[in-house]
Amino acid sequence: MASKRDWLQTGLGVLAQDGARALTIERLCAELDLTKGSFYHHFKGIAGFKADLLAHFEAEHTSQFIAGAESAGAPAPRRIRRLLDLVLDDKDDSDGLEIAIRAWALQDAEVRALQERVDRLRVDYLRTLWRELGGPEADVEPMARLLYLILVGAQQVVPPLSVPELRDVYGLALRLAPHEGEDIG
Repeated sequence: MASKRDWLQTGLGVLAQDGARALTIERLCAELDLTKGSFYHHFKGIAGFKADLLAHFEAEHTSQFIAGAESAGAPAPRRIRRLLDLVLDDKDDSDGLEIAIRAWALQDAEVRALQERVDRLRVDYLRTLWRELGGPEADVEPMARLLYLILVGAQQVVPPLSVPELRDVYGLALRLAPHEGEDIG
């Protein structure tokens, strides 16, 4: 029997590969080679699955990255480097998923609310890190947005930027950081 996490991970995979319309009980059961009874053991229908899937996405692709960066230690330069490493290590697996979530958010109010919350959490964290680097307060908001928009934009270009190319772009942006002797780029 598949765990609830197995169902949710499969759902994220289906979403990334074929979009929100492909998220059906039948498709999920076929992907896991399980029965509908197994699905209903974990979820109260497709609406319950959707709610859990969105919470799982937020936890795995936002909260987990912030927690991982925070575990890197107190100085902001170290945390911002750790965040960059975590996000870029996951980039090839998550680009299609991020695009699918954004597309779904254009059609569904519940998903849009999640996307707004996730975007806000991500930018808020970048704002906190940038502020701790000690630059002018007027730069905090635009730089937090710039750092986030680099990632969102990189997910949209065709062909997508490779991880080394994206690291170069982030390196350039992070050279603007006011830091005290510690290299963040």
